[in-house]
Amino acid sequence: MLRSMYSGVSGMKGFQTKLDVIGNNISNVNTIGYKKSTINFQDLLSQNLSSSGVNPMQVGLGSTTSAINVNHNPGSFMTTGVGTDLAINGDGFFVVQNPSAPGTTGQYLTRAGNFVVEADGDLVTAQGYNVLNSAGGKISIPANIVSFSINRLGQVMGKDASGVESALATIGIAQPENPAGLSKFGGSLYELNTKADSRTVLQLLALPKNTEVASGMLEMSNVDLTEEFTEMIIAQRGFQANSRTITTSDEILQEVVNLKR
Repeated sequence: MLRSMYSGVSGMKGFQTKLDVIGNNISNVNTIGYKKSTINFQDLLSQNLSSSGVNPMQVGLGSTTSAINVNHNPGSFMTTGVGTDLAINGDGFFVVQNPSAPGTTGQYLTRAGNFVVEADGDLVTAQGYNVLNSAGGKISIPANIVSFSINRLGQVMGKDASGVESALATIGIAQPENPAGLSKFGGSLYELNTKADSRTVLQLLALPKNTEVASGMLEMSNVDLTEEFTEMIIAQRGFQANSRTITTSDEILQEVVNLKR
């Protein structure tokens, strides 16, 4: 009876975590570049009651969370018409640099391409992080450039007062070996670690194969509300069922206590 009670407690904790994941997904349904998370469970250690039979006699002790994974499927694109709004059509991440962090320690990955040009000409994120080019340097628009655009190849093309157009930089794209292993840093940023890539330094590329940069567009969240609400119902019923297990175990314990009056 006590085993069933503790199993119910573990189940309630698991489904509470599932509700936490679902709630975070729903709260970010309109967050630019957000990737939803999913949760998986596994059973806990089983207790051996006897090994005298042909098959082992075991009773499980509940469940626990095995993994919370990030789903990196692409989200839908939203047209903004703003030239510095960028979306990656394919694999890869933009690479941004915290200007106050030395070296490569302040580099992060992101799929949120809502960039702006500061007064000094630097292309930055909403948090003020510099957008890096394929050589690992910041992208800056010179003062003599009157207009610029970003093409599908990720090239920043500038035009001077005389109408001469030239390539100023190429948007840097990083492709970690295991995107699901990236750590969420906050602000729609990801931090590189050894689980995501065996290389300790970000490898910036020009445009990878089968990947394009869409200017004037943003990639929205890949959260599907229909799926999330369905998972919420499952989590709610699972939580309710485990609470019923605890209630039933309590009623049986009460009957045992009442055997001696």
